[in-house]
Amino acid sequence: MAYHYMVSRIDSSLKIKNRYIQIMLSDISQVTDYLYVGSRIGKEQVDELKALHFDLIISMIGQMPPDEVYTRPPFKTLWIKTYDSFLTLISIKKLLLGVEAARPIIQNNGKVLVYCMLGKHRSIAMGAAILISMGHTSDEAISLLRAARKIADPRMWYIRSQIRAFERYWQKR
Repeated sequence: MAYHYMVSRIDSSLKIKNRYIQIMLSDISQVTDYLYVGSRIGKEQVDELKALHFDLIISMIGQMPPDEVYTRPPFKTLWIKTYDSFLTLISIKKLLLGVEAARPIIQNNGKVLVYCMLGKHRSIAMGAAILISMGHTSDEAISLLRAARKIADPRMWYIRSQIRAFERYWQKR
């Protein structure tokens, strides 16, 4: 399994924090100070997620609810039922649901984790929508996500089309 984390030379405490993410949560990638994306989280990661103090967790896995432990405090979890298929595109309404939950958290200096089964498509689409809502273009959002998470595939046509559609929708608001 590939390790996803940002290497920083700012100070030793940040290096240790990032190394902690690599070791304990090897499939969660930090995109910005406020946005993380990853693959499915299980109850075995509860202590690590508590330590990282996510203010909102968004699950994009339609076929499986989040583990029950993430539905109780200190966690706040939003389950958005989506499927990774060109036959069932992620609707603008569902992307907006995640964005509307994430923006107030981010505006209050909180952190959001978005995950899907592999951390490759659905979480990336939601991550891009959140970044667009925070002022990035879709191209900037895609670049940030790809730089932070090598497995991310926002260029898959049915994911990219929804990211672009969300950007058009958001610009008209």
